[in-house]
Amino acid sequence: MISRFLLSLLIVLVPLLTFSQVPENIKSELVILNIHSGEEKTVLLENRHFEAPNWSRDGNYLLINAAGKLEKIGLDGQKLGLLFPDQIDRVNNDHGLSFDGKTLVFSRNDEGLSSRIYTIPIEGGTPKLITENYPSYWHGISPDGKTLVYCAERNGAWDIWGIPTEGGKEVRLTSAEGLDDGPEYSYDGQWIYFNSHRTGRMHAYRMKPDGSGQEQLTFDDYDNWFPHPSPDGKTAVIISYLEDQKGAHPFGKDVKLRLLDVESKEIRDLTPVFYGGQGTINVHSWSPDGEWIAFVRYHR
Repeated sequence: MISRFLLSLLIVLVPLLTFSQVPENIKSELVILNIHSGEEKTVLLENRHFEAPNWSRDGNYLLINAAGKLEKIGLDGQKLGLLFPDQIDRVNNDHGLSFDGKTLVFSRNDEGLSSRIYTIPIEGGTPKLITENYPSYWHGISPDGKTLVYCAERNGAWDIWGIPTEGGKEVRLTSAEGLDDGPEYSYDGQWIYFNSHRTGRMHAYRMKPDGSGQEQLTFDDYDNWFPHPSPDGKTAVIISYLEDQKGAHPFGKDVKLRLLDVESKEIRDLTPVFYGGQGTINVHSWSPDGEWIAFVRYHR
């Protein structure tokens, strides 16, 4: 049996090791995809590793993380510079913007403490630590901007938690066996979408903002992660691993993006199978008009 000390050490070290082990000889391709026509546009293709695009709330640029920094990329591939380079470092692939576009939320691998969540005004300011406890990986913010939701390990259990955006007491929203991850609010604030391994396979779920009414949305033989609800609330984009990953979300696997009808539970493919996984579509990446999504495809 693993000692409590060793388990605590692993909880701290594993996210840091994952953060430091950037794949070598990898090309990263930043892609935008029209969900209706299937049209794809390559925004950026480079011989380096970057991850997790967000679409700005005004629709003018994409935000990615690379080498612990946040970068702004124009839709034409123009590099618009680092975002707060003197204040933000060691950032991981869990980051994004509030619905009004005024607040940036990011998870940072604090030295020796694993991931914790911060906010900073998009116009500038000082980053504010929101979660004293770690590890905490941000994924969603309520439409009114008052609440953050995130995946966190507490006392050996990985569940979904909520906390006021200004900081305060965190509240546990799930308690099922297995990993619960990727919580994200619907645009109307009525649902939190997430993924869970509670059945022994990873599937998409949703629940009310207080944690009640938890409902399974996918039932197939794929491993389905990170349901990102569309602006109109009718669908969610998910990333599906073709093979059972035993509750993990690794880089460098066969995956595809699919569109889930959240009411009928019908699913259709958005992409062919490609080389991806961790870093492809960790966080919200819909265009404001609900026509496009952004993701990262990798090439060996």
